[in-house]
Amino acid sequence: METKEIIEPPLAKFIFANSRMAWFWLILRVYVGWEWLSAGWQKLGSPAWTGDQAGVAIKGFLTVALQKTTGPHPDVQGWYAGLIYFFINHPAILSYLVTFGEIAVGLALIFGVFTGIAAFFGTFMNANYLLAGTISINPILLLLQIFLILAWRVAGWYGLDRYLLPLIGTPWQKGQLFTKNV
Repeated sequence: METKEIIEPPLAKFIFANSRMAWFWLILRVYVGWEWLSAGWQKLGSPAWTGDQAGVAIKGFLTVALQKTTGPHPDVQGWYAGLIYFFINHPAILSYLVTFGEIAVGLALIFGVFTGIAAFFGTFMNANYLLAGTISINPILLLLQIFLILAWRVAGWYGLDRYLLPLIGTPWQKGQLFTKNV
């Protein structure tokens, strides 16, 4: 059987893989990163998230989400409610995970460190907020992060990825640290 490579369209290649578009991805990346960092930073200073009452805020959020599981077209699906029931019994752990996850994603995006991976985890968090019936800025961030994932090759060009990716490499190509100098 003959294999063929399907070439990406020139416009997609330019937008998602050309370093001349790195300035655009820098603006988008820093905006999304700032949104995550500021959300996590607010939680870090809140006793209901990371203080002596850690878990109170997230338990309230999850309780409201469970109230959205009824009716003919519920905002929260039954299968996701099962996940909520698990986490509602461990609110302090989830509270810290959310807080430090938001801060980590924010910092990684702002500094352009493993941009595609950071955007993936941001997308994961946004998807969970949406599945819990919360809209807010989540759909916008989700969409922007999907684009950042697609542009991972150049989204961190004006950031640390420009130096880290050639040094460390990717799963399909070894970086300079892992290749032998002959």
